[in-house]
Amino acid sequence: MRREGLGLLRAFLVLVGVSALCSVALGTRKGNTSLDQRSHRHRHPGHVSLHRHRQRTGKEGQVLHRSKRGWVWNQFFVIEEYTGPDPVLVGRLHSDVDSGDGNIKYILSGEGAGTIFVIDDKTGNIHATKTLDREEQAQYTLTAQAVARDTNKPLEPPSEFIVKVQDINDNPPEFLHGPYYASVPEMSNVGTSVMQVTATDADDPTYGNSARLVYSILQGQPYFSVEPQTGIIRTALPSMDREARQEYDVVIQAKDMGGHMGGLSGTTEVKITLTDVNDNPPKFPQSVYPMSISEDKVPGEEVGRLKAKDPDLGDNGLVKYNIIDGDGMGIFELSTDSETREAVIKLKKTVDYETKRLYTLKVEGSNPHVDPQFLAWGPYKDEATIKISVEDADEPPVFIAHSYTFEVEENAPEGTLVGRVHAKDTDVANNPVSYRIPQYTDVEQFFSINPEDGMITTTRPLDRETQAWHNISVSAKETGTHQITKVRVNIKVKDVNDNAPEFATNNEVLMCETIAPGKLIETVSAVDKDEMANRQHFTFSLAPEVAHNHNFSLKDNRDSTASIYVLRKGFSRLTQDVYFLPVEINDNGFPAMSSTNTLTIRVCSCDSKDTILSCNVEPYVLPAGLSTGALIAILACIVILLAIVVLFVALRRQKKEPLIVFEEEDIRENIITYDDEGGGEEDTEAFDIATLQNPDGANGFLPRKDIKPELQYPIRPGIGRPAANSVDVDDFIKTRIAEADSDPTAPPYDSIQIYGYEGRGSLAGSLSSLESVTTESDLDYDYLQSWGPRFKKLGKKHKE
Repeated sequence: MRREGLGLLRAFLVLVGVSALCSVALGTRKGNTSLDQRSHRHRHPGHVSLHRHRQRTGKEGQVLHRSKRGWVWNQFFVIEEYTGPDPVLVGRLHSDVDSGDGNIKYILSGEGAGTIFVIDDKTGNIHATKTLDREEQAQYTLTAQAVARDTNKPLEPPSEFIVKVQDINDNPPEFLHGPYYASVPEMSNVGTSVMQVTATDADDPTYGNSARLVYSILQGQPYFSVEPQTGIIRTALPSMDREARQEYDVVIQAKDMGGHMGGLSGTTEVKITLTDVNDNPPKFPQSVYPMSISEDKVPGEEVGRLKAKDPDLGDNGLVKYNIIDGDGMGIFELSTDSETREAVIKLKKTVDYETKRLYTLKVEGSNPHVDPQFLAWGPYKDEATIKISVEDADEPPVFIAHSYTFEVEENAPEGTLVGRVHAKDTDVANNPVSYRIPQYTDVEQFFSINPEDGMITTTRPLDRETQAWHNISVSAKETGTHQITKVRVNIKVKDVNDNAPEFATNNEVLMCETIAPGKLIETVSAVDKDEMANRQHFTFSLAPEVAHNHNFSLKDNRDSTASIYVLRKGFSRLTQDVYFLPVEINDNGFPAMSSTNTLTIRVCSCDSKDTILSCNVEPYVLPAGLSTGALIAILACIVILLAIVVLFVALRRQKKEPLIVFEEEDIRENIITYDDEGGGEEDTEAFDIATLQNPDGANGFLPRKDIKPELQYPIRPGIGRPAANSVDVDDFIKTRIAEADSDPTAPPYDSIQIYGYEGRGSLAGSLSSLESVTTESDLDYDYLQSWGPRFKKLGKKHKE
């Protein structure tokens, strides 16, 4: 029976019991399709809904009935890992409209439908065909529907239900992060937490005891223990000493099923390390340390070492050393080796065997970092005594002074006394000492020394201006031994006024030709190689031979400078371009020194603002050699001129004018004379080219053809010879010029220029037949008719 609102599939679960299945209960409900129901112990009331009969009054008192529905199960169960011979019956689907005549077909879809779960389309029985693993997938969502077998039309709306895989204890506990590493301070109290280990179980924690874990310790007792429920590892013994044992290997077990028999288990390793604390004070292995030092050792030399032992690590084992007492506190010093952590005793001051032979030091070693928790275990320090004995040594001689400084005047004669050095033997024997100057310190051997008494003298006169200081060494050697001591000797050469003054600079003085009389042209100063410092003063004057010259005068400024003035005007560099003015300079030394220095004054051309333009006569006389700058300037001018000529030629070609411009009379006479067209190569016999070039020849004056004209007139301004703008024309001209120079029968020189440039650049080409290689009969002159009015007559004559 179907009505509006009937859309739910009547479904119930029949679970196959492996060992705990419930009995089957059959029942019939009045007014509803009979249903087979099987209940399971995991059925939850929240997954079931009961549809009761309701009445509603419709229009005109009609009573509406709503069909009763059966129990709707939306969750089935199946045990995982079932390995029986037959497929597992999961449950049975049944619809109220199923009358049992086989007209209804049940369809199953969703996760695993057709592969894992299959349904009997007639009975609605659902079976699991494969073994299920809850750890892979805990539940499957399926959809069931009842349709008419003949038409496949839905008889019920689709109904969704869940098949849940019921867990069994098939997975042991696992420690996913093992093995573990932990540390705990040594001397920790009992129960100190070390770390927590956690195991995981893939079984269902909400079902049974499959995933309820209990922890226990298999290895590591009695030092450590573990809490059964939490897995926290704690210390179990007091006063565990790192210095006795540092590492422990602990094995922890996790067992499921609450630790009961039959449960699965897993283990992990925990490596526990005891960390160090400062629970040990430093201790010197000896109470007294004997040491020795030779009296010839210098400060900074190491005397000996000692070390306090501390079994603690890192900062806890650091030991700080100090000298706290002893008569050698000012003679010796203590430092700590950063690598070996040893106390190093060093010599601070020199010791003398003859003065004191034994020193005592008291050294303390202490921990700078003390743990307050273990203060009662102190004190964290120890003391030791050091006895240092001084050993006798054959010491080298000792100079009375660490260095010597002497003075000697320059130019002093050979054998002048410079000074004396003195050394003595400090040993008890007090042996004599000999002196010498090592040659490498006095290469040129300016000085000598008496080997017995240490007196230093000069070997020749010294020059302060060459070398003001001489730094030498003197060695002292004890007789009978190889002990040598050296001392530094600095010798200053005292200055003597033995150098004449001279100009500070030797620059030329540049003066304009138009300079006015009385004008200052230069201020000169002087220098002196002697060492006069602030006492040095110079005076200037003109040399006696030029004291009364009429060109220049000198004024001493009384400040070691002098001014040069001009006395007249009218200087000309063409007449005299350089003047030499001798100036006498005197210093104030004792004895006084003087010298005559020449001042060079050069006359220059200047503009109206007295700006110097040129100081040389080269602009008036061309020198034989040119500088690089002059050559570059000349080449630049040539390039510019060539560019101008090329531009001029190009402009003339555009105007269709001949490249060679002759004198006006030549052009006029040529036009008058040359009034007939050419007749080919035979015209050279009828006409004289020289006559055409020079009409005066027709009057009986003919120049000779066998020589080149001796005199060539310069080209008039404005008429330049055009330059060839291509390689072939240039070579052509040069070749023709060479032939004309060497051939006495050649036409005049000027005619070659006309011939060389005839017709170049013209659209009509050449009108001459001189270069033609064809006969008259071969030429067609009809094209002359199209050149314009000027050529019509010429074309007509040739046509005739």
